[in-house]
Amino acid sequence: MTALTLSTAAAPGLRADAIVIGVGKGGKGPVVAPGADAVDKAYDGRLAGVLETLGASGAEGEITKLPAPAGFKAPLVLAVGLGTEPEEGEAYGAEALRRAAGVAARALTGAKKAAFALPLADAADAGAIAEGALLGAYSFDAYKDSGKDAKGKAPLAEVALLGGKPRDKEYKAAVERALAVTEELNRARDLINTPPNDLDPEAFAAVAQTAAKEHGIKVEVLDEKALEKGGYGGILGVGAGSAAGPRLVKLSYTHADATKHLAFVGKGITYDSGGISLKPAGHNETMKCDMSGAAAVFAAVVAAARLGLAVNITGWLALAENMPSGSATRPGDVLRMYSGKTVEVLNTDAEGRLVLADALWAASAEKPDAIVDVATLTGAMMLALGSRTFGVMANDDAFRAAIVDAADEVGEPSWPMPLPEHLRKGMDSSTADIANMGERMGGGLVAGLFLKEFVGEGIAWAHLDIAGPAFNESGPFGYTPKGGTGSAVRTLVRLAELTAAGDLG
Repeated sequence: MTALTLSTAAAPGLRADAIVIGVGKGGKGPVVAPGADAVDKAYDGRLAGVLETLGASGAEGEITKLPAPAGFKAPLVLAVGLGTEPEEGEAYGAEALRRAAGVAARALTGAKKAAFALPLADAADAGAIAEGALLGAYSFDAYKDSGKDAKGKAPLAEVALLGGKPRDKEYKAAVERALAVTEELNRARDLINTPPNDLDPEAFAAVAQTAAKEHGIKVEVLDEKALEKGGYGGILGVGAGSAAGPRLVKLSYTHADATKHLAFVGKGITYDSGGISLKPAGHNETMKCDMSGAAAVFAAVVAAARLGLAVNITGWLALAENMPSGSATRPGDVLRMYSGKTVEVLNTDAEGRLVLADALWAASAEKPDAIVDVATLTGAMMLALGSRTFGVMANDDAFRAAIVDAADEVGEPSWPMPLPEHLRKGMDSSTADIANMGERMGGGLVAGLFLKEFVGEGIAWAHLDIAGPAFNESGPFGYTPKGGTGSAVRTLVRLAELTAAGDLG
């Protein structure tokens, strides 16, 4: 993990491999951003012109490298684009700072230390830059002999935030929060990127048990026998075709001063072949990521514990591997769920809603103030919102709006989606209480309506379909790497913070 410090040192005298500065996109060319004053002064106030000569415009994510001026101990200045220059009297937003820091950290892969001289006016800016740098420096190299990236370089080893105040309580708290959240988010990324032959339900549960013990979280793991005894027909039905048995993991974080209780529920299909309704070639190669919801819930609960938030949180990880075999659930089979309802399985590749249904009912039994489930649930949501935005459905409009606002605050694109009641009829079954499939059009909304059936009466509930942003199959951007992204972790943590502060419900 990249180390991070707050520094009051001046840029010229700091020993580092590079000085990172920000550049905005002005109406007449690039504009040097606040924080880079010492560098600009060393260029006799002509740094913007030099950057323009080198082709820089200040566009978001743009990287320009130039030799450091005489007298600097660092040999390199790295200018990163912040995007459009803010209006007079305004500052660059937190997300612009996160993204710029992430781009810079990734560009400096292989470096031992970089000094970030980005716009830093207060503790919130320090937290945003720290988050971006720590997330941008992420690299998954566990299966490479060198422990380095494809070019043989290790991630940026250390970040120094220039202009930070190491003795200021607010600055220290902002950086400590950034460290806790990003370390757990990056742990979620590691889990998502881990090949399914090394991360089956039992292995995932073991990781959760180890982390829970380390951070004072109570953990309970239900194996096949316990699931069968408890009547968890959905989880058992999905896991029936695999040699690796399913698990239901319950993580309980409590705080003595808590007055509210949140439940987070995560879909954890450690590999999804589609089961008997087998996915075609071209659609199953990345299905190790189908446990991204459970990874997000796990990371959020641990981060909340590390931050000591005054809210009780129960995390439910519904873990199974969906495989075809002679013992697998067949299309046409009927499962009796933990709630007692029966479900006709029309498509075994609509399995995520089955494991979530059992976990939602288990979470409801504790009567929390609110439940949020997170899942890579439907391709339909990807078609609707693309690869960077998750959909938010809920049984309460105000709660849905609060989640969208929280996601926006932390820089996770989301969009409110409806739950049209007329789509419920499409899941009527002549054999069971409900079918696991309905109308094809609006499939993401149909899945949400199915889950709603398994939420306890009077409990605020929201469903986050992260199928699009959970796994980045294209190139890295901002602080987002290729592969597992850790989508929804920061939104869940922010919800927990708002609840602890009494600002949510």
